[in-house]
Amino acid sequence: MISYAKTLQKTYSRKCHIIPAEKMSKIGSFEGFQPVSLKQEGDDQPSETDQLSTEEGDPGKDPEPSRISRQPSVTESTLYPNPYHQPYVSRKYFVTRPGAIETAMEDLKGHMAKTPGETIQGFWLLTEIDHWNNEKERILLVTDKTLLICKYDFIMLSCVQLQRIPLSAVYRICLGKFVFPGMSLDKRQGEGLRIYWGSLEQQSLLSRWNPWSTEVPYATFTEHPMKYTSEKFLEICKLSGFTPKLVAAIQNAHKNSTGSGRRKGLMVLTEPILIETYMGLMSFIGNRNKLGYSLARGSIGF
Repeated sequence: MISYAKTLQKTYSRKCHIIPAEKMSKIGSFEGFQPVSLKQEGDDQPSETDQLSTEEGDPGKDPEPSRISRQPSVTESTLYPNPYHQPYVSRKYFVTRPGAIETAMEDLKGHMAKTPGETIQGFWLLTEIDHWNNEKERILLVTDKTLLICKYDFIMLSCVQLQRIPLSAVYRICLGKFVFPGMSLDKRQGEGLRIYWGSLEQQSLLSRWNPWSTEVPYATFTEHPMKYTSEKFLEICKLSGFTPKLVAAIQNAHKNSTGSGRRKGLMVLTEPILIETYMGLMSFIGNRNKLGYSLARGSIGF
């Protein structure tokens, strides 16, 4: 048994090459292997690994834990008056197309030329909210005698409907938030302006419940959704710029009016604006699809 073990030990020592301990220490130090930095020609800035190795191997400084300094990412973007506004959405509205609003203003000046003796005070682009809570894109023109409410087709660039309201007939202006009956199913948020020029008691029941009636003795307006598209639209789409001009023009018209339609004075009130709708199915469909605006609807075909 002992002789068999010696024979097996001799055979194993012949087949296995035993490496001395001194050579093992040289292999453990990886002698002959050097790190290679991957740099391109002309790149003089040290890489991140070179910078770390330099900081760690500096004998003149106290050893500190290595830190990787990373610069914050900088994102360049175009700043609009409203940072949340999406430019591609504004391009759907034809009023924002180059030259559209300027053409509309020139057309309205042509209509005003037919009635000489009136001076234009300004133009505004607002959204009218009718008595059935339907949104409608409107251009408002204020002169020293008249308020013009224009339905303008920005696709065909033509005036479709023009409503003239004598400023001397306006007797009340209300500013406030929109309110609805408690059982109304289609409510809106926000604030608006309502202009009264006729008696609500004389309004017929048919005109009150007819969604296409033009005999409503008041008009309700709010700001146009494209007011933050540019500085130009910001100036003509805000109620804060329209209201003082309108109030001043009405007050001057009351002073200069001598006809039978003259009112005692103008009342400017801050109170909720009631929109008396209940089901609101028509306005729900129309307002969600922006049917009251000149809007690009996309390609529709079969």
